[in-house]
Amino acid sequence: GGASWVAGQDMLYINHNEIPWSLKLVKGPEGAPYPYKHTGYLWPENENGYPTIRPPWGRLTALDLHNSKILWQAPLGEYPELTAKGVPVTVTCLRGGNIATKGGLTFTGAAMDNMFRAFDQRTGKVLWQAELAGGAWATPCTYEANGKQYVVIATSPRERSKGKGARGGFTAFALPG
Repeated sequence: GGASWVAGQDMLYINHNEIPWSLKLVKGPEGAPYPYKHTGYLWPENENGYPTIRPPWGRLTALDLHNSKILWQAPLGEYPELTAKGVPVTVTCLRGGNIATKGGLTFTGAAMDNMFRAFDQRTGKVLWQAELAGGAWATPCTYEANGKQYVVIATSPRERSKGKGARGGFTAFALPG
């Protein structure tokens, strides 16, 4: 999904998975432009669709570009049904990037829980979150209109989306200002 940074701050914000993925290639159809095609990205999962390795499965990390040191790591995403069973916050697999603002916030969806979050760039704490109607697996964007800043995220109706449903579209939020 990509990383983001704010000019002059020399900090890099990275969404990353901690799940091994594999890709399976199969022979493509006769006459196709490429001799092989892939069947999708696969990770080891149990009968309920959860990764079989020990969590956390994804994080947001702040990296100081001056000395290549990790300043903080924050869990990104949750499977509430596992938390309700007493499993510590697992963090979900991630798809999608983040966007860092000059105002000290980093926004990201990326997690499989349909939540869109704003993190404090200094501490990694979640300052705000909203549940969306689909998977927020794109990199957010920001824009200004009539003196007000907005952040927008695209949502996907993909089958692995959990939460309120599986609708695709765009959701915009106005930043306080």
